Amino acid sequence: MPRVIGIDIPGNKRLIISLTYIYGVGPKVAAELVEKLRLDASMRAHQLTEDDIGRINSLLQTEYTVEGDLRRQVQNNIKRLISIHSYRGLRHRSGLPVRGQRTSSNARTRKGKKKTMAGKKKPA
Repeated sequence: MPRVIGIDIPGNKRLIISLTYIYGVGPKVAAELVEKLRLDASMRAHQLTEDDIGRINSLLQTEYTVEGDLRRQVQNNIKRLISIHSYRGLRHRSGLPVRGQRTSSNARTRKGKKKTMAGKKKPA
């Protein structure tokens, strides 16, 4: 398993697919990386040389926001929304859907401790 910016990527998958295991790298960014570094898109990740891995690491760190920095940025954005008491921040705080989804019939999966849902009562 090759190790790119501290993340083990699967070695038996194609390079573009393996790079998507890095947080912040989707199929489009992975294809851009392979194209910029002039690597073979169909090669397997375990065929990467140490030089290739070093080039991928340096490109990811200089041109893209990935892994820890991106996670920190997302968490700071959520904290900011909560601190300014915006509607989205209140939804984040209470663990409800943020982007306008309905909650009367769906949105049953929750993070953290189980909360009771008000409304429908069981017939006796």
